[in-house]
Amino acid sequence: MNGNDIISLGLGLEEPWKITGQTLNTDTAPHELRITLSSDRGSIFPCPECGALCKAHDFKEMTWRHLNFFQHHCYITAPVPRVNCKDHGVKRIKVPWARKGSKFTLLFEQAALMLVREMPVLAASRIMQIPDKKLWRIVSHYVSESLDKIDLSNVKAIGLDETASKRRHNYVTVFIDLNKKAKPVIFATPGKGKETICRFKKFLQHHGGKAAHILEVVCDMSKSFLAGVKEHFEKATVTIDWFHIVQTFTKAVNKVRLLESKKTSLPKATRWATLKNAESSLSKDEQKALAELERMDFFTGVAWRAKERLRWVRQAETVQAAKWRLSNFLLRMSYERLERSPVLQPLVEAVETIIRHRPAIEARWESNHSNARLEGLNSLFQAARARARGYRNPATFISMIYLIASPVGDMIKST
Repeated sequence: MNGNDIISLGLGLEEPWKITGQTLNTDTAPHELRITLSSDRGSIFPCPECGALCKAHDFKEMTWRHLNFFQHHCYITAPVPRVNCKDHGVKRIKVPWARKGSKFTLLFEQAALMLVREMPVLAASRIMQIPDKKLWRIVSHYVSESLDKIDLSNVKAIGLDETASKRRHNYVTVFIDLNKKAKPVIFATPGKGKETICRFKKFLQHHGGKAAHILEVVCDMSKSFLAGVKEHFEKATVTIDWFHIVQTFTKAVNKVRLLESKKTSLPKATRWATLKNAESSLSKDEQKALAELERMDFFTGVAWRAKERLRWVRQAETVQAAKWRLSNFLLRMSYERLERSPVLQPLVEAVETIIRHRPAIEARWESNHSNARLEGLNSLFQAARARARGYRNPATFISMIYLIASPVGDMIKST
């Protein structure tokens, strides 16, 4: 087997294509190896539409970037014919070494995708020595192509949450299949709110799923999310993820602390002590701060106790126990006389949130699902965004989300 045979095998060349020339240009930096392909005069080619063998109508010389040959850049050049098919007219043929519309060979694109899965696109583009915009176009093509093949006919429970795509309130909403153990992301779209639910419904139906088959949706307490679910997934039960309940009360405690600190001096280490729970590892200053908050009846202490009682509610093991503990929690909150000071207004709003969404919160004990996995994935998405030092636009961030946490990544590996 000679050198031409090896290159032909790597490119997947078939009759009538063959290597007819090789030149190495050492005047450029890096050096360029150019391989010329051609076919014998009178060769016939398959129609790209029906595969019927046809005669060439005319030719156009085209060039593709190939994998480096040692340290040299390698380019493939060939006169690509258009064929005159009796059924489909004049059509440009498909070459076996590159996809239609690409300026890179299939092997080059697969090598690029392997790098992108392991490092930021900008770093991969430096290694491949191509502009990152061109690399993103390769990634976007294969992500889109793989996404079209996803089957969502068995999706019955979904979780959704937004993740920041840029600073200044730029978000992407991510949807996951809660019954899928690995690579659960099935859809991601720019923005957040009701319109993202509508887009997901269309995507679901386009990929074999039905809105009537969605029986449970796990999300946060966003009014727009809840309205969108009610409108587009009428048969679905909404479950408010417990993470967002805790987050609501944690924010309320911090707001109460900030308001109270403007009027009186709080004990040292109050900030970090109130963000933790009573059973966590507390420093001596934090233990002292909590004890003083209790003894002096600070409003911040009232808010912190409410957060701790909420943890007691979460520990209920049955639906009935959860309902009783939640009723007890709300009754204790009424005894606290939260209206006695404007400082406690954030806590009042947090309690009202519990009352407003109580059925969806109690559904947490009837469901085996939560958004904990989505919160974990969100940390991966943000870590990737940090490594890349941000993405140029939401579309590139969404492509990376699919590569990290959807079946798309595995489908691309198999291409």
